Amino acid sequence: MNITLKVWRQRNPNDTGRLVTYEAKNVSTHMSFLEMLDVVNNDLVKKGEDPIAFDHDCREGICGSCGLMINGRAHGPGRGIATCQLHMRGFKDGEVIVVEPWRANAFPIIKDLVVDRTAFERIMQAGGYTSAKTGGVPDGNAVLVPKPVAEDAMDAASCIGCGACVAACPNSSAMLFVAAKVSQLALLPQGKAERTQRVLAMVDQMDKEGFGNCSNNYACEAECPKEIKVTHIARMNREYLRANLVEK
Repeated sequence: MNITLKVWRQRNPNDTGRLVTYEAKNVSTHMSFLEMLDVVNNDLVKKGEDPIAFDHDCREGICGSCGLMINGRAHGPGRGIATCQLHMRGFKDGEVIVVEPWRANAFPIIKDLVVDRTAFERIMQAGGYTSAKTGGVPDGNAVLVPKPVAEDAMDAASCIGCGACVAACPNSSAMLFVAAKVSQLALLPQGKAERTQRVLAMVDQMDKEGFGNCSNNYACEAECPKEIKVTHIARMNREYLRANLVEK
């Protein structure tokens, strides 16, 4: 199959940036989207041109680094997949595909399709952890956790921090990401000791990073590659309200 790519090219954070058109010919339908970009980059290098910069690592939908806006959708068409899990059989021969980076003030562009997502790291550093003494691993049955609670915590813990929720939200809100991390720890016994401090610190850092407020249009849930539910945002709001009451 042959496709036309319109790719955002931006040399550095201070560059204006623009969409550049590339022709990708003889693309196998079995290729992943990133493999297709690899082929395009090989051709560019052979021509002596600068290859398209994009983030990637595991290419197994685990690391969360491959986030791209594809035809206006975070991670492209499909549900429950990251960009690296998107295959070219999902497109038609002759189709025009627009590829852009995440668009959010809190995710400044570094180059081309690569954005700086260290804002997420600073939010995690603010409170996304538990303080515990190191030592031997306790027996798995030493701390009893009800199965529904464990499942909810695991669902929240599946967040890979890709930023699709931010990219999909009209307000560039990070609430689904923060809610998943707060919810995961608030549900488990190990996280309850610091639940008050955690939610206040993480929400405060989220606001400092410049993320917007929740738009309540559920785009974050629709585009999340791990299909994390917005019910975790409701839990985070309850935790935040509780924390403010406790602090007072």
